[in-house]
Amino acid sequence: MPAATPPIARLDVPAQWRAVDCISDLHLDAAHPATLAALLDYLATTPADAVCILGDLFEVWVGDDVLQDAASFEARACALLRQARERLPIWFMHGNRDFLIGAGFARATGIALLEDPTLLQLGEQRWLLSHGDALCLEDTPYQQFRAMVRAPDWQSRWLSQSLTQRQAQARAMRGESEARKHAQALWADVDAAAAGAWLQAAGAQTLVHGHTHRPAEHALAAGRRRLVLSDWDLDHAPRRAQALRLGTTGAQRIELAGG
Repeated sequence: MPAATPPIARLDVPAQWRAVDCISDLHLDAAHPATLAALLDYLATTPADAVCILGDLFEVWVGDDVLQDAASFEARACALLRQARERLPIWFMHGNRDFLIGAGFARATGIALLEDPTLLQLGEQRWLLSHGDALCLEDTPYQQFRAMVRAPDWQSRWLSQSLTQRQAQARAMRGESEARKHAQALWADVDAAAAGAWLQAAGAQTLVHGHTHRPAEHALAAGRRRLVLSDWDLDHAPRRAQALRLGTTGAQRIELAGG
């Protein structure tokens, strides 16, 4: 049975805007310099009026205090994102890897935070934006984990630990996640009934999300659909990076990996 539909936030944009790009699942870290470079080049050149990053911008985020070390990868990346933000508006929605991004990140980058899900309207087009992980209902262990780590008391306990302790635990958790991923024959996908319920509540026909790394278009009941974003990796083959350009007349996939 689909989970209860969460509150739906709204992103109001200027009436003269004609395009907003959506990207997700870049999983930035120090081991992926080409991916970071591609992101910065894209942000410097996109003709869109704004960009929405729908989660998993970073491979892991253990807390905003990581930015206190100016030499850290996170601090250096955020300084570069700050420069990109001076060119155009950028929004960020939490993913399953970087759900601890908070006000410190927003201050450092100038990037505004979006609730999940959020309704975006461009002209007559209404787009429902989400990271997508909350809709993968068949993955019961993950949904239990997600509920635990999104709870304020868990986050308070986590952040009370030293930065070194959190980084070590994050590495262990990532290792467990990778082992579990390889052990599963098939990852749970977005639940179609739940996606339809979210769209009905939002008064929208199209859901845009990431998380699954399976870029595609899926038909839903009642003429609705969901558009799945690409993940990014410019450091390994096959190289991949896409933006989904949402406009006043429809959506267009923009290939950014040279393929």
